[in-house]
Amino acid sequence: MNYLKMYTTLIFIIKLAFIILAITQIYLKIYKTSNSLFVSTVDYWKSRIEFVFVFLMAGLLIYLFAPPMNKSVDIAGEPKLLLFLFGTILLTTAKWDDFFNESPTIIKLQDILGMNE
Repeated sequence: MNYLKMYTTLIFIIKLAFIILAITQIYLKIYKTSNSLFVSTVDYWKSRIEFVFVFLMAGLLIYLFAPPMNKSVDIAGEPKLLLFLFGTILLTTAKWDDFFNESPTIIKLQDILGMNE
């Protein structure tokens, strides 16, 4: 097993842990569990694992697209799926409220459309 395969396997394991914690967090929100130690622990580990995932994906991108390599990059299999998941996670976890609530252009547009209350 080469290093790239082991690295992508590690990223998949991290991603599975993140998904499990995200589902647990959604479950706890749906059933309105009181603000217990378990809720804060799930939130703590979810944010840490997300950071580790982004860090590992950045390393994968640097490895795949480093200019000194002078090689053609054929992205298939696990790296292709990981890049898709990375893009999806970045879009879904982006701080959209910061963009839509604080941007002066968006506020003007909401005023024009009558959406700003």
